[in-house]
Amino acid sequence: MASRAASRLIPSASRSIRSLSTVSSTASKLVSRNALASTPVARVARSAPKFLVGQGQTRSASSDEGASTMTVREALNSALEEEMIRDETVFIIGEEVARYNGAYKVTKGLLDKFGEDRVIDTPITESGFTGMAVGAALAGLRPVCEFMTWNFAMQSIDQIVNSGGKTYYMSGGNVPCPVTFRGPNGAAAGVGAQHSQDFSAWYGSIPGLKVISPWSAADCRGLLKAAIRDPNPVCFLENELLYGVSFPITKEELSEDFTLPIGKAKVEKEGSDVTIVTHSKMVTHALEAAEILEKETGIKVEVINLRSIRPLDIDTIIKSVKKTNHLITAEQGFPAFGVGSEIIAQICESSAFDFLDAPPERVTGADVPTPYAESLEGMAFPDTNVLVKVIKRHLYRQ
Repeated sequence: MASRAASRLIPSASRSIRSLSTVSSTASKLVSRNALASTPVARVARSAPKFLVGQGQTRSASSDEGASTMTVREALNSALEEEMIRDETVFIIGEEVARYNGAYKVTKGLLDKFGEDRVIDTPITESGFTGMAVGAALAGLRPVCEFMTWNFAMQSIDQIVNSGGKTYYMSGGNVPCPVTFRGPNGAAAGVGAQHSQDFSAWYGSIPGLKVISPWSAADCRGLLKAAIRDPNPVCFLENELLYGVSFPITKEELSEDFTLPIGKAKVEKEGSDVTIVTHSKMVTHALEAAEILEKETGIKVEVINLRSIRPLDIDTIIKSVKKTNHLITAEQGFPAFGVGSEIIAQICESSAFDFLDAPPERVTGADVPTPYAESLEGMAFPDTNVLVKVIKRHLYRQ
């Protein structure tokens, strides 16, 4: 009797448990729906891509009147816009590139023009969205992958170096990887050691990657457009402190068809006494130092803007050294195994070595993690005055 009574009670208990489970599940779903309903979600309506200009119209920046100056930020923005109009496989991916118009406003207005299918905000996961960009490039698209700073790309180095940099070669040239990685590189101001590194030498040492370090607005326009069109992965290293700087720009450089060859340096100022080879923000300091020295001492400095770290235009440097008989390299990166070290090594291995009247010299950042304190940070990187002193000493004028 007892066993039969127990067996009758078990189904009853089971029904009660199922009933409680159903009530709990319903309540849970209700809470979830209420939470979703009360959570604000930023939404951008999907719509057909809208372009800045209509059929047969011309962008104002490319008109006959044109702009006589352009900031680096505007140059990058216009280059991205023109390449996205030219090629529908070009898209932008990265953190805050869409709704926020980019951390440094380089992608300003592009979401409104092209829609969220081609200007894509990502979570804070560099490894993830870099892998997506490389995969999209291998599948035939042309992604522009923005890093808020190249320091954060350290999370993505496997995707950049291994997946991106080596596939084109390992496939025997059958699988190109036309991805452009871009963002601010090197020291800014007051951002600490983790956010101040110059990655020119890091990526410049990798076969399969092309590495660009532009200076002027024309550099940025011509080289970014060339990078996007290139079948190889390109690391495009900008400088945060140059974004708001205006540069003169010609009508030719404002043309939608304007590009610059990757791997070709530019002689920014001709001289006969000493060659300075530099890139990015240090070009400004080199030109300022050259102006001061010519005015005060008559020293004529030849300033070479590298533009491209890899491939390196060593021929232009050799030609200049044979003329001036002196070589100084200038960069903000660390001294050990840097861009300047490679340039001097190649010069010493070339026919230019016999033309040198003094040992080549490097001017670099200090061999320490970048200080956060403003008083120390200023001493960690070379400036115009440092270059003036080094050049005078090098030429035995001090």
